[in-house]
Amino acid sequence: MEALNPPPRRPPDGCLAVAIRIPVRIVVLVLVVPVRMAWDALVVIGRLTRDTVLRPLGRALLWIGRALFVWPLVGLWRYLLVPVGKALAWLATVLLVVPAVWLHRHVLTPVGQALARLARGVGAGLVRVTRGVGAGLAWVHARVLRPVGHALTRLLRGIGAALAALGTGVYTALAWLGRYLIAVPARWLYTWVLTPVGHVVAGCARGLGWLLGLLAAGIGLVFHWTARILLVLPALALWRWILAPAGRVLAVVARELGDALGHAWRVAGRISRAVGRALGTLLRWVFVEPVRWLYRTVLTPAGHVVRDVVLRPAATAARAVGRAAREALTSARDTVRQARAEFRRLLLGEPAPPAAVDRREPVARDTRTLGRSKTALTKD
Repeated sequence: MEALNPPPRRPPDGCLAVAIRIPVRIVVLVLVVPVRMAWDALVVIGRLTRDTVLRPLGRALLWIGRALFVWPLVGLWRYLLVPVGKALAWLATVLLVVPAVWLHRHVLTPVGQALARLARGVGAGLVRVTRGVGAGLAWVHARVLRPVGHALTRLLRGIGAALAALGTGVYTALAWLGRYLIAVPARWLYTWVLTPVGHVVAGCARGLGWLLGLLAAGIGLVFHWTARILLVLPALALWRWILAPAGRVLAVVARELGDALGHAWRVAGRISRAVGRALGTLLRWVFVEPVRWLYRTVLTPAGHVVRDVVLRPAATAARAVGRAAREALTSARDTVRQARAEFRRLLLGEPAPPAAVDRREPVARDTRTLGRSKTALTKD
């Protein structure tokens, strides 16, 4: 992948970058080494604190939280709320559901069926009455209302035709008067008065606009050259001859400072790792190896002696005592069982012997053979 995607090449550094690089790296290395060693020490202390203090403390707090909150709530739910809920559900079923089902089945259902039959009878009667009323209304509509409606329609048609003829004459008269009293004078006024006056006003407005535009262009040109000479050219010269070179120098310094910080941090990490390994080796030879030697050469033989002389005989004796106690408990349990059986036999008498059941296979002619086509269950 590195061969396929080579890192971008940096442009060659100038003499300024080379002159700044070595002093800056030396100074930054001197300043960064204590910081990196302090950081590594804090990391080691933090990991040690996490593994030896915080994690066991968290586990202990978790166990305490379970013991104080979770387990009591689980016990409360399992041994109190669930039985109480089941008892309440049983009481609700007995006191509410069963009576409600009986009431619905033996009271409400018969009453509802009776009401449905009554409603069907009443509906049939209302349908018959409605049919009679509908027949009467149909006769009234056919014999009375329809002739009256036809007569009114013919009368209204005649009145409408008369009013339409009158309205047409009035509209024609009003249209002729409006044309020769309003439209013709207005058209003459627009053609011979307003149009010439409008052309004259439009020409004056165009000339005034051209004059104002020319004046504004001159003022804008004056302001443009004034702002360019007083502001733009000094700002451009400041940017080109002062700010841009200073920015390039600061960019080189910042880049070299960043590279120096990265290089110094990596070098300080190696120095810190070497110092840490040296301190770890020193602590191992000063503390760990003596403790290990003491454990191997002193504590382990002493522990073996204690195990062989004290712990194993004590364990053997404890096992013998436990075995004797179990045998005593077994014999006591058998004695109690026999005494209970004797007391039951004394009070109730001997139990009836079980009936003998012949569980053997059928023999002789009842068995199935190669010459017979029926089994013992379907006998001849």
